[in-house]
Amino acid sequence: MTLDKELVEALEKDYTTAPITAQERVMVDYVVKLTKDATRCSKGDIERLRAVGFDDRGILQITLIASWFNYINRVADSLGVGRE
Repeated sequence: MTLDKELVEALEKDYTTAPITAQERVMVDYVVKLTKDATRCSKGDIERLRAVGFDDRGILQITLIASWFNYINRVADSLGVGRE
């Protein structure tokens, strides 16, 4: 988590041009893919994560955290949480 407002704005605008590290970029690419269609995630995605320094535990943590946020947001959306 960051308190850097400029970074948050850059990520929201277009994460592919945001000033993040190569490791962070690979991680976010994976999370975006997982979020849009998890069935498209492949061994290649895992290999890219390993290539930038993530081990199996880190990859599992990234997957679990992204999946949890996807799940809870879908539950909230379906129940109208936060809508008037």
